[in-house]
Amino acid sequence: MKPLPCLRRFHLRILVAVLLTGLRTIGQQFPSNWRIADTNLTAYFEAEVRRIESAGLTDIGTLNDWKAQREERRRQFSDMLGLWPMPERTDLKPVITGRIEGDGFTVEKLHFQSMPGLYVTANLYLPKDTPGPVPAILYVCGHAEVKTNGVSLGNKTYYQHHGSWLAQNGYVCLVIDTLQLGEIQGDHHGIYRLGQWWWNSRGYTPAGVEAWNGIRALDYLGTRKEVDRERIGMTGRSGGGSYTWTTAALDDRVKVAAPVAGITDLRNHVCDGAVEGHCDCMFFINTYRWDFPLNAALIAPRPLLIVNTDADTLFPFDGVIRLFSKVRRIYELHGAYDQLGLVLGPGGHNDSQNLQVPVLRWFNQHLKGTDPVITRAAGERFDPSALQVLTSRPVVQRNTTVQEFFGGAVNESIDSPDYVRRQLSQRVFMGWPDSPGSLGLREEASATHAGLRLRVVSFHSQAHVPLHLFLLGRPGPVRAMDLRLLDGTEWKAWLAAARKDYASALVGFEAGATGTNAPSLPEVPSDTVLAWFTPRGLGPAAWPGDDRKQIQIRRRFQLLGQTADGMRVWDLRRALDAVRELHPTAGEVSVQGSGVMAAHALHAALFVERPTRFVLEGLPESYRAGPDYLSVARITQPTQLLKLIRMTHPVEATP
Repeated sequence: MKPLPCLRRFHLRILVAVLLTGLRTIGQQFPSNWRIADTNLTAYFEAEVRRIESAGLTDIGTLNDWKAQREERRRQFSDMLGLWPMPERTDLKPVITGRIEGDGFTVEKLHFQSMPGLYVTANLYLPKDTPGPVPAILYVCGHAEVKTNGVSLGNKTYYQHHGSWLAQNGYVCLVIDTLQLGEIQGDHHGIYRLGQWWWNSRGYTPAGVEAWNGIRALDYLGTRKEVDRERIGMTGRSGGGSYTWTTAALDDRVKVAAPVAGITDLRNHVCDGAVEGHCDCMFFINTYRWDFPLNAALIAPRPLLIVNTDADTLFPFDGVIRLFSKVRRIYELHGAYDQLGLVLGPGGHNDSQNLQVPVLRWFNQHLKGTDPVITRAAGERFDPSALQVLTSRPVVQRNTTVQEFFGGAVNESIDSPDYVRRQLSQRVFMGWPDSPGSLGLREEASATHAGLRLRVVSFHSQAHVPLHLFLLGRPGPVRAMDLRLLDGTEWKAWLAAARKDYASALVGFEAGATGTNAPSLPEVPSDTVLAWFTPRGLGPAAWPGDDRKQIQIRRRFQLLGQTADGMRVWDLRRALDAVRELHPTAGEVSVQGSGVMAAHALHAALFVERPTRFVLEGLPESYRAGPDYLSVARITQPTQLLKLIRMTHPVEATP
């Protein structure tokens, strides 16, 4: 076997151990509950991932190509984390609350404020009897809850063995708590668990907070006389691996990085379902539709060790290999292929010696220029309560409300429809197709009752997204079209009404209520066709699975730089195109929607060129109540947009 040129011998030994086990994750089986039963949706995600993969790093042929775009890529990455423009570096206000002695090191218990009121609790491990400033490691923690009597001690106490071991090997090591599992607990699960989809509309992700806390932790290390500021490394596993990737990509003060089990590629997350194992802190708002190798490439040419195991379903082996191969090209262009390393240990998502020892050796080589034999294993040294920083919560703290204020500035004064349309295209609806494509209109069924004919017409909103229109009208010329946008509940009521008289045209659709209690269809004015439509994921186009599965499907859209709601606005645009093509003589077209559907109609109106009447009922006053569009609240609000739409279309809006 010919070794990869960028692998050191100690990497190769671990890789060989994996190879001898049969590379058990090649073609690995993901948990069955991570799979999507809808074949169209599966094909759609596959196509969108290919579209993004084809644009990531493929235009880099020379080092100058990469240098020409690197700083803009870094700005984009900052933006997607809610860090553009970069927040003010306010006074850290560090406080040391205590010290304890270990075997060859001292631990300081401390906290600082990364923003006013945003507390970071930490332990600083200082080696004893080490002359002069020494290299330092910022250690960021993964997800581990440690509590005593209901009081959080911080996940730094779970990962303390890393701090003590690094200090025993001559490093200053700052171990910081995360927002979710620190001593003052915020939340990483607004979308994953709490249904707070407005995080998306604010452009908020806790990954941005963790990156910012990492940057400010580097600021704090720079104030310590024990630290050689030119020799700072960063590592962490799982969530901490992810935060290492983001912080090191943004901050060149991280001279050496060794993220452990913290990244894989978009294909693993979206197509294979790895996203379902992760909370919101692992992902940036993908405004610019990146694949994850772009994140990794921003670290080049600094020494980077990618560390993973071969049976980790959260960060699958095949995606890590694909990512490594793409990043290696950037290192090779720098002439720095030997600054990139890969360690693959056997096992699952575990914090093992197979991973810890190579990380320490990587730091020794690149921060100290040495490679001594590692003879001492890492181990916990203290009762977790001994490492607690706070004896009581600060009276004023913003950790629990960070999602309300963290992120980019909001434009408060907008009076140009063209400006908003351009901003929404570039920053909110960037997942829409580049060209509409053929509608592929096809009449699937029809039925007639009392002189009215119901037609069921299918069309393609885009590849792998078949949808239906239901049109009711009399024979003869059509003067007006009335398109009514339905949500899932409204669809069931409509179907129950339609099945009473037009059941033969609705065979195969979900059965609605029937009988005397079923609602009735509205009256159809003469020379008018009424049309009903539900966008993707709703009504006849509903995706299979329970509420939990629906959340995970929607999170897949997020990783693609889309949202399900954002793509529903596109579906409405296509439905409008379809009714105009079906009835080109109709001079008057109106669109009706209520609640979130009214918001979809409002946003579609900005992209409708022909005069169209919009009837909107129960339009949300802010995006906090929905719908779920990426970063839209950084551009406009529904009430602002309503004023702009009235400049070009007649609009009736009622509470």
